[in-house]
Order: sequence, then C-alpha cells, then structure tokens
Amino acid sequence: MTDAELLAKYRDPSSRNYAFNLLVRQYQQKVYWHIRKMVIDHDDADDLVQETFIKVWNSLEQFRGDSQLYTWIYRIATNECLNFLNKKRRRFFLPIGDVEGELMEKLESNADFVTSGNEPSGEEIQMKLQKALLKLPDKQRLVFNMKYFDDMKYEDIAEITGTSVGALKASYHLAVKKIEDYLDKSDTSD
Repeated sequence: MTDAELLAKYRDPSSRNYAFNLLVRQYQQKVYWHIRKMVIDHDDADDLVQETFIKVWNSLEQFRGDSQLYTWIYRIATNECLNFLNKKRRRFFLPIGDVEGELMEKLESNADFVTSGNEPSGEEIQMKLQKALLKLPDKQRLVFNMKYFDDMKYEDIAEITGTSVGALKASYHLAVKKIEDYLDKSDTSD
C-alpha cells in the first residue's frame, strides 16, 4: 500500500486504526534498526520505537505531505534518539565518554563472537566497526548509519535531519575518516 493510500485510510475515521496498524507494520522494523544502531540496547530501542509511533499517531493528522512519510517518521525517530542520549547524559551528569563507555559495554554484552583461528570473523569485524561508530559524535554517527547502513540519499537525510546536503556530505566523509583512523589504530594494537 502506498503512503498516499495509507494516509487516505487514516483520514477516514472508520479505517483510522486499521491504517495506523498497517503503517506501523510497514515501518516498525526499519525504525527499530535505525534507533537500535544509535542506542545499542534492545530494550531502549523498543521503548523509543513505541514513543516514536505514539508521536506519529498524535501528529499524523497534521502531516501535510510536504515530505515523504518515511522521512517524516525517521525524523521523529531521530529526534527521539538524540533526546534520549542527551537525557541520559544529563540525568547521570555523564561526560560523553561515560555514555560511550556504557554503550560500548552494551554492545559487547549483545555480541555473539565466533572466532576462527587467527583470521577475524565477520562478527569481530562488525564489532570493531560498531566500536568505531561509538567514538563518533551522535549526529555524525546518525548520518553515517543512514548513509552507510540504510543507503539513504543525502536529500532524504537532509529532510530528516534538517541539515544541508553539503554539510551532510562533509559530516559523512569526516565520519568515514575517523572510522578508518580508529580501525587502523585498533589493527596495530591487536
């Protein structure tokens, strides 16, 4: 079902709940993984997905269609992630490094390593990449995740983040450079 069809069904009071359930089914998994890559923890991600769809439900009637529905939903999810991480820092008066350390612990506890001799396994390589990502500032990590993992167009990311395409390209390339530097350093320290 297209976004236009979903919205038409949503605007009809007799099919509003059905349409919203279809919308959740269509976008829930994408939103979950978008959030999970930022907050790492499954339970936190589940809570934020729920908060995101509550906000979508409360605001969908005002959705004008100036943007694509999925970028609008991603923007809500993105704001939920950034607010969550900022609240976590403020609540515990934690410097960025402490929140990064906590996310690193969650990442390691969620990892299921399979090693095969001296060659790094796919899981180990993925773990190194995730650790490198946690070193990035939140917004840079967000841009990297959307471009690299979700293969989003810069124009869509710009719509979600409210940032210019040029600034996003610069942020993405800076993130790539930082990740490469981190991975080079971790390879020499192994």
